[in-house]
Amino acid sequence: MAWASFFPSFVASIVEFVEALTIVLAVGMTINWKSSLWGAVAGAGALSVIIAIFGAAILQIPIDILRFVIGVILILFGLQWLKKSILRYSGHKALHDEEEIYKREVEELKSRGENHTKFNKFGFITSFKGVLLEGLEVAFIVISSAAAVKTASTGLVYAVLGAAAAFVLVVVLGAIVHKPLTLIPENTLKFAVGVIITSFGTFWSGEGLHVNWPLSDFFIIILAAFYLAVSLGIIAMLKSRKAAQEKETEDISETEGEK
Repeated sequence: MAWASFFPSFVASIVEFVEALTIVLAVGMTINWKSSLWGAVAGAGALSVIIAIFGAAILQIPIDILRFVIGVILILFGLQWLKKSILRYSGHKALHDEEEIYKREVEELKSRGENHTKFNKFGFITSFKGVLLEGLEVAFIVISSAAAVKTASTGLVYAVLGAAAAFVLVVVLGAIVHKPLTLIPENTLKFAVGVIITSFGTFWSGEGLHVNWPLSDFFIIILAAFYLAVSLGIIAMLKSRKAAQEKETEDISETEGEK
């Protein structure tokens, strides 16, 4: 029956929309919402154009190549964020006093009559790529779900409705979780985003290379746990090394003082 395409489209689309939401929220809270939301809108717009032009032929687009390229780029971005966070938490780079920095930037921009929500290219591109890739995967899901039933044309309607219902549900979810997430200190949030972006990049690039991840999309959680554990280990090692160096310097100073 045609309505049988609704449920698989709904369930599978939820997973993809949640992944896109994760990136949009992360960029919005760590860079700014203007760049994040415009990136999401541009990604959705590009997806709409692709679907309008190609329609069902979208299934012929080499999604694996897109996954691999975007995955590698996100890994590079994510590792840069992780590097800065590791240096901050290990004491090799000063932690941001986000409130003071925010106040200073706002005052400076006010004096020049500018808006403090500046457009950020990195934030825009990250959000754009996340929404475009996940949107393409939703398109694959919708078309595949419709093709799986006998009356494909009617099945497509139900598959689209399933994806639309998933989108509404995830947007509501985003509105609910947004406020609690803003309570997380920004240094910690940026560290978490570095882990998230690197994990997504690893997962997507692996899919592009036809890696069969255990647990499917849920393996992203395992990748995130792995990157978090490695990062915390590096932080502990760098802290220990820094403390040893400071102790050595202190001992040398004391020795020279006694002389």
